[in-house]
Amino acid sequence: MKEILNRVLAQEELTRQETKDILIGITQDRYPNEQITALLTALQMRGVTVDELLGFRDGILETGVPVPLDCERYIDVVGTGGDRKNTFNISTTACFVIAGAGYKVAKHGNYAATSTSGASNVIANHGVKFTDDLDQLNRCINECGIVYLHAQLFAKAMKFVGPIRKALQFPTCFNLLGPIVNPSKPQCQLLGVANLDQMRLYNNVYQKIGIDYGIVNSIDGYDEISLTGDFKVTTNQYERIFKPQDLGFGITQPEELMAGANEKEAKEIFDRVLSNTALPAQKNVVLANAAFGIQVLERGQKEIEECIDIARESIDSGKALATFHKFVELNS
Repeated sequence: MKEILNRVLAQEELTRQETKDILIGITQDRYPNEQITALLTALQMRGVTVDELLGFRDGILETGVPVPLDCERYIDVVGTGGDRKNTFNISTTACFVIAGAGYKVAKHGNYAATSTSGASNVIANHGVKFTDDLDQLNRCINECGIVYLHAQLFAKAMKFVGPIRKALQFPTCFNLLGPIVNPSKPQCQLLGVANLDQMRLYNNVYQKIGIDYGIVNSIDGYDEISLTGDFKVTTNQYERIFKPQDLGFGITQPEELMAGANEKEAKEIFDRVLSNTALPAQKNVVLANAAFGIQVLERGQKEIEECIDIARESIDSGKALATFHKFVELNS
């Protein structure tokens, strides 16, 4: 580790294999916390490279609990988090809309770090019990089209760096790993990022992983499509800036997307969107995110307007809500 630290301080880049070995070494208590702290700080100051990030990903997946799902094609919709916007559970709601439309979803998530309610919060508040039982996970995705993977059950390596990350009080490269360590290794992903630098980084990451992807960023700093203004989308097929009007939506006001003051209020918004009784702005933002996820699943072969129609039908027909009720029934 002393040699590694000297190289990083000299602005040298580490290889993918080196950062994988470091991650595995961390799980084996091979390094004192002071050295891990120094490494994370140095990488944050210099900026992590694509291969370094992929190496940490490889190490997390290798030391974690794998989830081989017995279906061919499914998506995860997730944000990097940390945008400090405290929106309601847009990505999680979009996942149930996509599943209600007949697609397969493997949602990977955790408790909230900077917002009122994370994916695990809103799901647990419906009485769902998290599990790593593979038979149960496969039954869930096959019977209702969606499975939820609570991150803490699978990424065993993260507990080794948890106290260090908490003590540092600033983001590290581990904050970038959450979206790319889904233990089921989905073939499709829609990722929301908080800035264009992250968009470029993940664009290169996904190209090396070799999956179908969409990366979205609202220009005013949301790590999802917020419809509060222009937003950028990068996929395997195109890179484009959209206006909400391009999709037939009006401009959303930031206060319309707030999660509320507590988990109960966030849960109520989630429920209202799926039951089609939410504010138009809340429904629209879920439709937009679900639609781009559907487009990724369709390998870009459907125009975004058609994907919006598919997502809208999932909510309007009650299929999204029925999917969620079946999910809760299977997991309570």
